[in-house]
Amino acid sequence: MAKLVFGMNQSLDGYVDHTEFAPDATLFRHFIEEAEAQVGCVYGRRTYQIMQYWDDDQPDWDADERAFAAAWRNQQKLVISHSLRSVGPNARLVAGNLQAAIAELKAEIDGEVEVAGPELARSLTDLALIDEYRIYLHPVVLGRGKPYFAGPRPPLRLVSHDRIGGDVVRLCYVPA
Repeated sequence: MAKLVFGMNQSLDGYVDHTEFAPDATLFRHFIEEAEAQVGCVYGRRTYQIMQYWDDDQPDWDADERAFAAAWRNQQKLVISHSLRSVGPNARLVAGNLQAAIAELKAEIDGEVEVAGPELARSLTDLALIDEYRIYLHPVVLGRGKPYFAGPRPPLRLVSHDRIGGDVVRLCYVPA
């Protein structure tokens, strides 16, 4: 059975914004290793469209960027959207019942499946479908933006924490 994990970079004041801060080389390498180990990813439309950047090789990429792209391309992708009409390679579009689609996904495959994006995570949290939350806490204060928890905060229990790179702390929680 698949394990759904929602993990994102977060500012100290609780916001996620890929344009405001980025992982250092050590954290990016960690994300490559996670992507290589994951069997799939569930996306909402906006996050999927951002991540489609990794579908096409760029001439200025370094070895780590190429490794991440290869791992991302290899994953099964489930894209939840009512507005998209098609998706790219190794992706399946779901416009119907979210709960049924995720239940089917969890039953079909074994391994870790990333949940990408706070709005999608909110919907899956409301349905009690996320198995683990990973917060990559950066020493940045944004003061605005999209919060990591886009809806009501679920009761959580800390199961692990560690430092990655120079300044990032990863906090892993499961539903309490």
